[in-house]
Amino acid sequence: MTSTGFRRTFVAIGVCSSLALAATACGSGGGGSASGKTRITVNCEPPKSSRTDRKFFDADVASFERQNPDIDVVTHDAFPCEDPKTFDAKLAGGQMEDVFYTYFTDAGHVVDINQAADLTPYLKELKSYGTLQKQLRDIYTVNGKVYGIPRTGYSMGLIYNRALFQRAGLDPDQPPTTWDEVRADAKKIAALGDGTVGYADYSAQNQGGWHFTAEMYSQGGDVVSADGKKAAVDTPAGHAVLENLHDMRWNDNSMGSKQLLVINDAQQMMGAGKLGMYLAAPDNIPILVKEKGASYDDIAIGPMPGGQGTLIGGDGYMFNKHDSPAQIRAGLKWLEHMYLTPGKGFLGDYARAKRNNAPVGLPEPRLFTGAADAEDQKIKKANANVPVQNYRSFLDGNAKLKMKIEPPDAQQIYSVLDGTVSAVLTKKDADIDGLLRDASGKIDSILARS
Repeated sequence: MTSTGFRRTFVAIGVCSSLALAATACGSGGGGSASGKTRITVNCEPPKSSRTDRKFFDADVASFERQNPDIDVVTHDAFPCEDPKTFDAKLAGGQMEDVFYTYFTDAGHVVDINQAADLTPYLKELKSYGTLQKQLRDIYTVNGKVYGIPRTGYSMGLIYNRALFQRAGLDPDQPPTTWDEVRADAKKIAALGDGTVGYADYSAQNQGGWHFTAEMYSQGGDVVSADGKKAAVDTPAGHAVLENLHDMRWNDNSMGSKQLLVINDAQQMMGAGKLGMYLAAPDNIPILVKEKGASYDDIAIGPMPGGQGTLIGGDGYMFNKHDSPAQIRAGLKWLEHMYLTPGKGFLGDYARAKRNNAPVGLPEPRLFTGAADAEDQKIKKANANVPVQNYRSFLDGNAKLKMKIEPPDAQQIYSVLDGTVSAVLTKKDADIDGLLRDASGKIDSILARS
């Protein structure tokens, strides 16, 4: 899953832009062009309906081509950047771009089906590679070989409403860091009445399973074994997650009566000032403000409760197995220009973002380490237009947590766990032991087929 429940907020459909159709088929070409340049096709160009993003993306591509006159970049727009319904078909049919967008959870699968180029021999040409967070680089490393480059990353935390914290007599600068504290604070917030909900959680459209996984990580648990072959939900951590949700829902009445929620429900409630807390990543914050009516001053994010770990996600680019060496080198240059230079490029030009009223100063994504991270954060701070103090506890707290990626066969597993979570939140007498045994058996079957 992505942290917002969707891909980057591009709103159009289609795989090839008109420019791309005129120049080449959707799939990877041989890398040559009539002018003798090295041609690469790339995807995840913002659609025309996202005018500002499209303008910036195209401007950055044009500046790259001016600096590299021997490279021709053909861009394809799409919404979402990767459609799970067509992703495998495009790979199998030879229709994937030369440089193509992927979820973190795609990496192993694309390598397993032999559709990714090995980038290892070319990494010395990517100056920024060593500056990227190792835990993100490792996601695209399989059996010691590198098959992709991370572009963004997020980790889960606790979004909360500072105004409701104050009204409930809680310190808005001290968000809860344990699940016992979450439960206690949620009860106080719900006691404000007038339809106010202390804590909300998802339980439909695979999002319940996604959050169950995040909550398992937060307590040191997992949903599959370390070798990825067996379920690991019927454990003390699994019981603790479900018992906590059951008690908040039925004993404390702090989760409200409406259940089977998805991300938009929680965002609507938070934007309307009727929700105290829910799990999310920092990229939810501008959505709450721009689309749901919240204020930047009221919305804050704290660390993932539990103190053991947090779920991370994000995206990156992989390279078509048919790419020529020249195309791989060109693609790496393009990624460095667009995404991998601190304070610059499509996602990192904070001054440009600020001039166009985009939020600058959110704690993530945080791609770099060391001096590169320091430079990126310095430029971000200089252009910040959101209350960065509201995110300090998230930065400090999550830095101490174990970061874990989503499990294999995530969407199928989440579908199973949706039923587990929804049963606990809709049935007061739900049999937690039985639910976890049943989920464990179903997950074992999924893993046995993969």
